[in-house]
Amino acid sequence: MAGKTGKYSDGHPLDTIQFLECKVILKPERIVSPKSFFEFGDKVARTAEKHGVGYDTEKLGKRPVRIREVVFLDTKDFRLYNEAFILRLRLPYEDGFPVGDPEVVFKFRHPDMEKAASIDVRPKVSGDFLIKFKSEALPLKDEVGGLRLLYSHNAEFGLSTVRMTDPTSWLTLAEIFPALTSLRGSSGEHVKLVSDVLVEEVLQDLGVLDFGKGITGKSNVALWRAPGAHRALVGEFSFQIKFKRLDEVHRKAKGRCEDFFRALQRDVRDWVSLGTTKTGAVYRFRGNAPNAHE
Repeated sequence: MAGKTGKYSDGHPLDTIQFLECKVILKPERIVSPKSFFEFGDKVARTAEKHGVGYDTEKLGKRPVRIREVVFLDTKDFRLYNEAFILRLRLPYEDGFPVGDPEVVFKFRHPDMEKAASIDVRPKVSGDFLIKFKSEALPLKDEVGGLRLLYSHNAEFGLSTVRMTDPTSWLTLAEIFPALTSLRGSSGEHVKLVSDVLVEEVLQDLGVLDFGKGITGKSNVALWRAPGAHRALVGEFSFQIKFKRLDEVHRKAKGRCEDFFRALQRDVRDWVSLGTTKTGAVYRFRGNAPNAHE
């Protein structure tokens, strides 16, 4: 946790936002084939042209569809999610087989930026880890064309950097993620697969958006589905911008980005699914209603 001095308990300065990720949640029934991804990409291109935003598909648009396996872990009563924590594992596939080290993502996501910054998400692992503090822009929950912000404070690392005799034990997780020690948990408690669902992510890169003044973002469209249940869960269009300091982003580029994001929602309103996130769709897969902060 952070103190009033703007530092964590060990004196490390608070993390600052260095990413802006804009997301539009899509109706999964609109994405039925690889052609659907590029149909949406054509709509992105038209909106970009109308608003003076560059859109280059030359490199990213030629990449093949990527497949990744995604799972979420939580207690039976969703204690992590109810307190704005998310624990996720993701594994890429190539030619039908898993490749590389599974990626662990531990995050605190909240609408209060100061609250998100105050949570020290650094894990205790034997290897390297990466901290990403993002401002996430999403449509309003009840109408297209608006904008609301969440702040996602993430720690990412390879699963191989952790040595665990019981990886699902609450006590083990609290040792790896000290930020969880403030949550109530019993010594014999375990986490499990959220909603008993293993998610298959199908992702297509689209192109690079250019908002001017050196501000660019790679865009993609993803479909999340539950293969075992033969059910599509949710789709998402997103693009991400990286910077050193948010206040250094040029005002005109920031305004052009916001105008594009709002206009795109209106231009693709038949595709837009309001009031949820990809994570929220997984948690509600079996009709559960956790206390989301999203």
